[in-house]
Parts: sequence; structure tokens; C-alpha cells
Amino acid sequence: MIISNSARNTLERNAHLSNLLKTYLVLMIGAAIQGTGMALFLFPHAIPSGGAAGIAILVEYWISISHGWSLWLLNIPLLIVSLSLLGLSTAIRTIYSVTVTSFVVILLESFHHLFAGQLLLDLVLGSLLFGTGVGILFKNKASSGGMAIIAHVIATYSRFSPGQAMLIVNSSIFIITGFVIDWKIIILAFIAQLIGTRVIDFVFKRPFSLKLVKKVLPGH
Repeated sequence: MIISNSARNTLERNAHLSNLLKTYLVLMIGAAIQGTGMALFLFPHAIPSGGAAGIAILVEYWISISHGWSLWLLNIPLLIVSLSLLGLSTAIRTIYSVTVTSFVVILLESFHHLFAGQLLLDLVLGSLLFGTGVGILFKNKASSGGMAIIAHVIATYSRFSPGQAMLIVNSSIFIITGFVIDWKIIILAFIAQLIGTRVIDFVFKRPFSLKLVKKVLPGH
């Protein structure tokens, strides 16, 4: 059967749109997982999952602005950096991911009292969810925003893994947050990073792909 150029172009365009839809669905899942870990398990104990989260905790501590809104607003200058260094596609995916994460945090923050309990258990659960979500974002050529944008740039242009780059970038902000609020936060933040970055690298190296999405979408 001979397919005309017009029909071939239509098929290719439809396939591209289908893959794009699946990619953004995966990004939404990753960003939602990340936001859930932050809102329900880490933020209630003032544990920063990353540099931007640390700044958001400080902003909330000083002027009582929602963590979700702080996260979104803090990302604007860094998103400009990602546009110039990582390209339009990655920047758009990152803006989308940051928006989903921030929305999930805003939505779930008022329910944290239903889940937050033992500090160490929340620390582990929050770090696992955070690492899983960010790993999915990195694997699909997006960033989770904040200092993760800088980490994504470092990982792209160096031999550092995404998890290693995040650990390096976030350390100074954890120290400042701990100094202002409680020195114990420094220890908890580094534990969260140690767990989260290892999960990020684990997910990043595993064959998580659009094949998983195809199984749950109609027509596949």
C-alpha cells in the first residue's frame, strides 16, 4: 500500500503529538509525586528538600507566604537561565513541572496534619517521594525547578550525576536555613538530600519511559 506524502506527514504529526501528550503526562506525574512529598511530609517539619525549598521555608517563616507560591515565584529568574542554557523545550517542560509541583503543594498544605506524624518516618517518606518525582522529571528532560535547574545544567555539561549536582548546590542554603530557624534542620536536610539524591539517580538510570504510559492510555 502506497501512502502519499500528505498522509505520511499527517501520521508523523499525530505520532509526535501523541508522544508529546504522553511526555507531559509523565511530567505531571513526576511533579505531583514531588509536590506530595514536600507538602505532606517535609514542609510540616520545615525540612527543605532542596535549595529553593529552603528559601521558601525562610520566606514562609519571615512573611507567611505559602510554600507553593514562594516556590513558583522563586523559579522565575532561574527559569530564564534554563531558557538560555538548556533550550526552549527543557525550559517549557520545567515551567510546566514547577507549576504542577507548586499547585500540588498549595493544594495539599492544608491537609498535612492528616499525614504528618513521626519526624523520622516523614523524613524518609518525603525524601523517597521527592527523589522519585525529581528522577522522573530529569529522565524526561525537565527540571524540578529551583536549584535543580542549576543542577540540571551542571549534570548536562559535566560528569556529575543529577543527584550529585543537587547535593553540591543545595548545601549552603541548608546551612543558612538551619542557622535562622533551627540547627537541627541542617542535619535533617542533609539526610533528606542523601536519600533523595540516591533515589533520583536510581530512577534516572532505570528504564522508566513512555511505555508505562502507553499501558494506561486507550488505543495501545
